[in-house]
Amino acid sequence: MQTEKASKGAWYALGILFGINLMNFYDRQIMGALAELIRKEWGLNDALLGTLGTAFILMYAAVGLPLGRLADTRSRRKILAGGVSIWSLLTAVSGLAPSFGWMFVSRLGVGVGEASCAPAANSLIGDLFPPRRRALALSIFMLGLPLGTFLCYRLSGLIASVYTWRHAFYFACIPGLILGLLALKLPEPVRGATEEKTLQVSPNQRSPFWQVLAIPTILWIIVSGALHNFNMYAINSFLPAFLMRTHLMSLKEAANISSIVLGAVGILGLIGGGWIADRWSRRRKDAKLLLSALCCGLAAPCIFLALNQPPGATLLFMLLMGTGIMLMFVYYSGVYASIQEVIPANLRGTAMALYFFAMYLLGASFGPVITGLLSDHFARRAMQAAGAVELSEQFKAIGLHHAMYIIPILGVALAVVLFAASRTVKKDIEKMQAN
Repeated sequence: MQTEKASKGAWYALGILFGINLMNFYDRQIMGALAELIRKEWGLNDALLGTLGTAFILMYAAVGLPLGRLADTRSRRKILAGGVSIWSLLTAVSGLAPSFGWMFVSRLGVGVGEASCAPAANSLIGDLFPPRRRALALSIFMLGLPLGTFLCYRLSGLIASVYTWRHAFYFACIPGLILGLLALKLPEPVRGATEEKTLQVSPNQRSPFWQVLAIPTILWIIVSGALHNFNMYAINSFLPAFLMRTHLMSLKEAANISSIVLGAVGILGLIGGGWIADRWSRRRKDAKLLLSALCCGLAAPCIFLALNQPPGATLLFMLLMGTGIMLMFVYYSGVYASIQEVIPANLRGTAMALYFFAMYLLGASFGPVITGLLSDHFARRAMQAAGAVELSEQFKAIGLHHAMYIIPILGVALAVVLFAASRTVKKDIEKMQAN
């Protein structure tokens, strides 16, 4: 009876959770959408620009584990309501920033708020939907990533072009505060309410973390997460700036193109990747990771060729970059489902906490700042090669262009790591099923 009552509000709750996740990624990407305007106003180099993204990610990773533990013991709706309200208010505070230091601290605070979203929301979805509907529910929830990215670049570019970049931050605050109030009305089902049987943590001499890390497939997946997030955060942080410098676009044009090639195409990657992975996995247990490896391997040359397009070749750039990013989104469909298949139910929370910690601390935190450092390095080299004494916008464009090639290079490494994971997953699935 309890499960039946919980299921009546499950789809309403999922709609609220989807909206929270959409704003989670909207607010997260806003620095990338507005980076070029902020850089010019404060006279920043690309390394400092990258640290604004890294500040958020480091704080997100640092507080993610304790907030994940809170989601297992405290009210999840209160955690979500507090988290979305905090990050929304601090996003508005970012728009008030008179200096780089103010912006840096406010983005740290946004990271604290947003770290509450994934553990609490995933925990709620697991208790609101039975196993047979959980994959669909999680897919809908994850659509907040591409849609949030799409809307962020499209709306932020439009608002900043009509008003100022600060107004784009103010606008992002409003829907988040509304969702914070709605989150207080979310149901709070009993943990394990939709499971067919209750699973208790079995006694073991080793800590849960070591039990997870002892699974070979999980180790490969953790490495893949670091590589994938490095690329995703590097490209989200600098693509609008790349388009403005190399292809001489206005902010509005660069934001519109970024919204399509970084956001809208992700819907196709997530839904199409999930559908293909489910059908292929009926015939072989390594299908999900093989599909992810194949798609990431194909994404690398697409992105390389997109970066190689001359100024003005907008349509071909969009086709190649959009295809590459769409293929990269298949990563989520294959890898997230594979984690569930090799981890016992009573260790899945621990596994996801470790995975997200590595994704953000070892991957996403380095993506923006290393790309920025490389951009500054290559810009200085171009200036010296030309015999100039001033680091003009022309040299900054060359520097960022060269730095962006790290993305397809790491894309090849990602495909190799995912292929290695596909070689161990069958044995790990069979081992778990035998226990």
